[in-house]
Amino acid sequence: MMDKKPTLADYHAWLATELKCDTRNIRAYYQAVTSKAKNDLENGSFWVELNRQIREFDDQYLVQTGFPLQMNAKPLEVLVKPFDSFFLKTFRKNIAENRNWPDHPDKGWLNPNACFEKINDVLRTLLVIKYLDGIQFFADKLKSFCDEQKVDCRVYLEARNDGYYAAHTYVKQAFEIPKATWDTEIIDITIEIQATTQLQDAIRKLLHKYYEERRGRIEKEDKKWQWNHGSDEFAANYLGHILHYVEGMIVEIREKQKRG
Repeated sequence: MMDKKPTLADYHAWLATELKCDTRNIRAYYQAVTSKAKNDLENGSFWVELNRQIREFDDQYLVQTGFPLQMNAKPLEVLVKPFDSFFLKTFRKNIAENRNWPDHPDKGWLNPNACFEKINDVLRTLLVIKYLDGIQFFADKLKSFCDEQKVDCRVYLEARNDGYYAAHTYVKQAFEIPKATWDTEIIDITIEIQATTQLQDAIRKLLHKYYEERRGRIEKEDKKWQWNHGSDEFAANYLGHILHYVEGMIVEIREKQKRG
């Protein structure tokens, strides 16, 4: 095991040497597995019933607040994490964020050909909520629904130092997938159901490329971003915090008007 961390450019060679990963076929294998899992999820009873329940959540929120829950009331779309993002995530966990280097991370190495159970957002969906208070409302309703369905479910209200705010719900489902040998196996894959507000969604789309580039770095800047006012991080992160504050004020004004 080399002492110096490999760069992203050297990562393929490191995987082949250290983890015995067949790097020639990982993209095709990833696409085969995720395509099969996506199709099975979309046609499964849990997903069909969840979409029906979300329409009821919308009606309940409308009665409670006088406003719609979602920006656009439509069925949840199952999204597959792009292979390049998946591959970058294994690099971050194995190399860039690995505090135990040159030993394995706390949860073990991530071999891109055999880590679908360890990556929690290979399959995901996004619900765009109109108002900030709808995030907690939706998270509570979703957790109750999963409990009724006896489905393993974890809910996290994310509030990060970098200005990111969203609710992440992680739901486990069993899938039969092709193995690298083209036999099949049954594994649990975690689906990420993300709920965010309209303003946070807008900034996320604008800054997605920037965040992906930042995640691929190994070396961190010596100067904290909070003091580097000319950096991209300063502008992007504080914009996220400002928008979150604005959304809170919008809900507060809405509630004051409702009270009369």
